[in-house]
Amino acid sequence: MEAITQLLEEIYASSLTQAQLDTIKSKINFAKSTLQQPRKSHWDQKDVVLITYADQFMEAEQPTLVSLTTFFQQRLKETFNLIHLLPFYPYSSDDGFAVIDYHQVNPIVGSWQHISILNEYARLMFDFVCNHISSHSKWLAGYREQLTDYEDFFIALPPATDLSTVTRPRTSPLLTPFTTKDEQTKYLWTTFSADQVDLNFANPHVLINIIGVLLHYLTQGAEYIRLDAVGYLWKELGTRCIHLPKTHLLVKLFRAIVDEVAPGTVIITETNVPHKDNISYFGNGHDEAQMVYQFPLPPLVLHAIHNGSSRALRQWASSMETGRTDTTYLNFLASHDGIGMNPLRGILPELEINNLVRDLESEGALVSYKQNTDGTTSPYEINVTFMDALNRRKDTDDIRLRRFMLAHAILLAFPGVPAVYIQSILGSRNDYEGVKAAGYNRAVNREKYPLKAIEAALQDETSLRSRVFHQLSGLIQTRRQQPAFHPDAAMEILELDNALFAFHRRHPRQSILCLYNLSIKPINCTLPDGHYRDVITCREITGGIAFSLEPYQFFWLTNP
Repeated sequence: MEAITQLLEEIYASSLTQAQLDTIKSKINFAKSTLQQPRKSHWDQKDVVLITYADQFMEAEQPTLVSLTTFFQQRLKETFNLIHLLPFYPYSSDDGFAVIDYHQVNPIVGSWQHISILNEYARLMFDFVCNHISSHSKWLAGYREQLTDYEDFFIALPPATDLSTVTRPRTSPLLTPFTTKDEQTKYLWTTFSADQVDLNFANPHVLINIIGVLLHYLTQGAEYIRLDAVGYLWKELGTRCIHLPKTHLLVKLFRAIVDEVAPGTVIITETNVPHKDNISYFGNGHDEAQMVYQFPLPPLVLHAIHNGSSRALRQWASSMETGRTDTTYLNFLASHDGIGMNPLRGILPELEINNLVRDLESEGALVSYKQNTDGTTSPYEINVTFMDALNRRKDTDDIRLRRFMLAHAILLAFPGVPAVYIQSILGSRNDYEGVKAAGYNRAVNREKYPLKAIEAALQDETSLRSRVFHQLSGLIQTRRQQPAFHPDAAMEILELDNALFAFHRRHPRQSILCLYNLSIKPINCTLPDGHYRDVITCREITGGIAFSLEPYQFFWLTNP
């Protein structure tokens, strides 16, 4: 509690009253008193996250959380022990990220009781959409009605304000007009869309309400808290308005609160930005996020397989600090969002980034752009399923499957906690009809399904869906049995043929050599003397004798 008080004083100085400080402490103490169940104290190799919407599967006259729980219990509980439930609150747009009410469950999805039932089968990760709230929320309605409780809840600026220095992740206007009760027009800060209105964290009353949301999620079972778009929390005119010192202080405050109320809770920052900025949210290793999203990994794996070359992936991975025990990465290849290009900047030349974007677009991927401070635009993210990102439209399903499994074998062996998107384990393809219906690019990778249709597809053993589902599930289950894949185990990158990506993961109980052929051609390889066993297939390989890796083949080799 002392750390919390010090952080509040550093952020707000004299603008935080004693009464407000007492209110925050009272909320924290009450939440702490209601949580009795101890949480897992540290991550390990068994931790694998499923990313999914709460309304991913549908059945007639059934809350969708019931359908998701049924599917998870019957099909996935041996594969995943954590579920990242994308926003399941009432919302007005952006598939949940324009939250109308932070404290309620969308009635279509179910209720808090349904969340609790799902929690019996897996630990849960909630989205904490703390940067902005829906324009249809009670908070904005109160502001527009000019109620005292909502005064200065949002950032109002004259429309002619110079905002040229502000970092923009979108091309939409930064200020959106809203009319108040006295018929004034207020231009409010909207980083992401006109329906997602940024909160004014300079107002301590906003913070008190947001802390109430965080504490509510902890008491409802959230063990992982994802801080959505957290880099934009604090605004100061004349700056980039991203990654500001007080934004980091707010992350430290959230960390201090969860450490006080529910030790073992993991804070994860979602900052789709260049690697150096991304890992700045580790703080000193003990005071900010325990995990950050590994944003460079998806585009670098794509780049490596598209080019049949490990060069860029290998050089970047060699620079990673591994073997830490207090922080780690949340690794992923696909998510509800697109594949970000910003994390590649500083790793790949702009020409290579643009070439990758062009190649993906020519094969059906959609491209979203961001506004630069000089008025130009740049590719911000690629909207595509990871299956279709890896492959060409003319490819056979056999090739699609080999590339897809290769990419996920890299993901699952990489230092950190792996997260797999529901569309990936279902082997989904681009949903262009969904894009037409929704009117935005990200819908290409957000298809929802009748539960019976998915069950039927998975029972067809010849379908790509079924083959992906069973092979990827088996690979994840194998991964969870290997001590060398503990998130804290160090990684050592090896220099072999440029078409090979190879690294060691070392743990006191086990060492695994991970070996991947990124190319469409067979590659010969000779390992150091010794006997090796592939933990996936149990194949034995003798060191000192050349052997061939078939196109897109991979091994996880122990050296007993």
